[in-house]
Amino acid sequence: MKRRGFLGSVAALPLAPALGAPAGWIDQRASARVIVDNDFAGDPDGLVALAHQALSPKAHTLLVTTSALDPKLAGMAGLDPGQSAAAGARLARELLRRLALRHAPAVAAGGEDQAAARAIVAEAMRDDPLPLFLTCGGPLTNVAAALKLNPEIARRMTLVWIGGSSASEGGAEYNLATDLAAARYVFEESQLPVWQVPAEEYRRFQVSVAELTDIFCSLSPVSQWLYDQYRHLPPFVQLGGTITFGDSPLVSLTAFDTAANPYTVRTARRILDDCRNGDEIAGRRVRMFHSLDPRLNFADFIALLRLHARRS
Repeated sequence: MKRRGFLGSVAALPLAPALGAPAGWIDQRASARVIVDNDFAGDPDGLVALAHQALSPKAHTLLVTTSALDPKLAGMAGLDPGQSAAAGARLARELLRRLALRHAPAVAAGGEDQAAARAIVAEAMRDDPLPLFLTCGGPLTNVAAALKLNPEIARRMTLVWIGGSSASEGGAEYNLATDLAAARYVFEESQLPVWQVPAEEYRRFQVSVAELTDIFCSLSPVSQWLYDQYRHLPPFVQLGGTITFGDSPLVSLTAFDTAANPYTVRTARRILDDCRNGDEIAGRRVRMFHSLDPRLNFADFIALLRLHARRS
């Protein structure tokens, strides 16, 4: 999909889907459709990003799909590895129930029945004037499965992916390594446009634990619920004085003015077994984003939570 930009690109529908902006508020028009894909049973940053995305008036969140955790990490979290995608779907549904949106998106769990992949294909093939973005904060399992079901969807949407490394040699990173075969298919076998937020960038989205405790958790019942998810983290998540909202860049790239988000265009590389980069793929380009604004993102989310609490 060629970049049309978010501002003035289409005759978008006037609305603020979650807030129902009353008279006197600045009017915002939705400028994109969004499918949210994530491994919600792991680090709660996926749930944070989902709440932010769902509350944003600049994009329609129409579908949520869930992927599985790495089997070893699922076991460490006390989950049946074969059920971690279903567990993530339950968490996503609970969050959406608490948000009480006017038009809540459907939730489809990844798995052998390919419900998530089929739901992605159905949304991608639906005619709509708004551009479609598939935001993925986990492994590319469902994205690859959907492309295999119908390669035509590569021309009808853009992938925004949290994963990989910006280092010239590449290297291991959780979302990449968890389903290396899926990542290879998306990058090497498809022509799906990719906007990539590498580990070096998403790890910059840090929030102070003290700030979360002092400010964030008391904003609303939704923020309290999200805060509570961090009080019961799986043992493989070790906190210092900060928490990484590593999936929040997905919102920055779909709900903010993309012209303000710097990126470089790189030639895609084949992915070796150790996650390092191999040979260049002729004609395949990827946008690698950098220098995003974590504080703008967090401030926007805080304000949306406050407004949502007032309207509720």
